[in-house]
Amino acid sequence: MTPLVLTLQLASLTTLILFLVSLPLAYWLAFTRSRIKPVIEALVSMPLVLPPTVLGFYLLIAFSPNNAFGYWLENTIGLKLVFSFTGLVLASVLYSLPFMVHPIQSGFSALPSSLMDAAAVLGKSRWQTLTKVLLPNIKPSLLTGIVLAFAHTVGEFGVVLMIGGNIPGQTKVASVAIYEEVEALNYVSAHAYAFILFAMSFAILLFVYLVNAGFLKKFWK
Repeated sequence: MTPLVLTLQLASLTTLILFLVSLPLAYWLAFTRSRIKPVIEALVSMPLVLPPTVLGFYLLIAFSPNNAFGYWLENTIGLKLVFSFTGLVLASVLYSLPFMVHPIQSGFSALPSSLMDAAAVLGKSRWQTLTKVLLPNIKPSLLTGIVLAFAHTVGEFGVVLMIGGNIPGQTKVASVAIYEEVEALNYVSAHAYAFILFAMSFAILLFVYLVNAGFLKKFWK
């Protein structure tokens, strides 16, 4: 499996998991009045300021079979996270979490309270209000979160290198492959990987900005 294919698989799976996790989390953060909200927001936002190698280091320590927790995971439920694709997915979910949560939370927070009040008056359940009223009105925020999480996962380096290493076909993603090619002074291959990631990231972000600017409104009708 080539590093580019592995990168796309990692980004796709990570984005799917992040969407399922971030949607209820962003909903809770947008509407809760709990006193622990600032604490949860700070934890969610940590990857924005925390060096990726720090997160990768602590994940490596926690999931190592030499550690009690890592030993339990591997020998009790057969889950190996260090130097495995599964470990890459978990690390990527944690590291890209704010890129999915923040846009969706902002979308929820920007909605007028009258929408929920009207839904309540009409007898809609919370689930119906979420799926039929709120989500259709935050489509740009949902798209932004999905695309940013995907693009951020594609460009990850420090976290994936720490927890996954450089195993061809298993954990050697494109960003790690670029580093390896540069170390070997193979600049032609490094340029090829780098240019593909550059072009992909630009196209993804351009699409988001075009949608949010209203140039592609017909796709949202």
